[in-house]
Amino acid sequence: MKAIVITAAGGPEVLQLQEVDDPQIKDDEVLIRIAATALNGADIQQRKGLYPTPKGASPYPGLECSGTVEAVGKNVSRWKIGDQVCALLGGGGYAEKVAVPAAHVLPVPHAVSLKDAAAFTEVACTVWSTVFMMSRLSKGETFLVHGGSSGIGTFAIQIAKYHGVRVFVTAGSEEKLAFCKDLGADVCINYKTEDFVARVKEETGGQGVNVILDCMGASYYSRNLESLSLDGRLFIIGFMGGTSTEVNLAPLLAKRLTVQGAGLRNRSPENKAVIVSEVEKNVWAAIEAGKVKPVVYKSFPLSEAAEAHRLMESSKHIGKILLLP
Repeated sequence: MKAIVITAAGGPEVLQLQEVDDPQIKDDEVLIRIAATALNGADIQQRKGLYPTPKGASPYPGLECSGTVEAVGKNVSRWKIGDQVCALLGGGGYAEKVAVPAAHVLPVPHAVSLKDAAAFTEVACTVWSTVFMMSRLSKGETFLVHGGSSGIGTFAIQIAKYHGVRVFVTAGSEEKLAFCKDLGADVCINYKTEDFVARVKEETGGQGVNVILDCMGASYYSRNLESLSLDGRLFIIGFMGGTSTEVNLAPLLAKRLTVQGAGLRNRSPENKAVIVSEVEKNVWAAIEAGKVKPVVYKSFPLSEAAEAHRLMESSKHIGKILLLP
């Protein structure tokens, strides 16, 4: 098969389409012929040599895909050859085929095309596991997501609104904020021209929001704590603003705050299986009903993975970028 190989740590030009061996499936795995994969921030980090592949995972980038089941292991009962599916991957999405544990596979929702289904798995599993399973966001609460126009952000807005939550977002342009508003965001803050802490306080009568999903890390840490309400929960999923900062710990005690962090890729196969199952139970109905829709900005042929990475790093996009083998 063909796959995108990271030939050295570096810029987008190190991504090369090469002929490689087909993946071999284990007894509890399925082989998927990939229809589409989607870019994630982790792919950029892996390309730069900053995010090593987990033990046993495919060396090729790509953390999610959609496609058709081509073979099943002898212990697999749910899936059969010809099924249209999407899947959460430890790697290997930038290819024509991938082997995946059967428990990490989901049916393509009826309301979504096979290609667009590639845009859902990683964001759904990330948002549901962090914001809902761990931070317990619930109906009637307030929620701030930084980077509202990203793949994570556009999904988080929709699923939070579906669950009766008041949604705040930050983004860096009026175009992106308008898009977030159309998706259902209640309060849209331009982080380049506004102080999000002041705006959150103003919009919540000084209380702050219940939950924050943050991709920035150090640069936003103190301001995030300021923006939380009593018993507020901050969940960190990225370090675009660095990993090290000096912080005043007083708000943690004064407001009984919870700060958590987690990635998805390095979780155990068993933990991922639990998340995938919860996503199917709690998220798929919203997608089937058309209440949560894929947000796809642009699709590229797999051979143009470098161009797709350049677009992602420019931050000009809204939602997901797809690669099509």
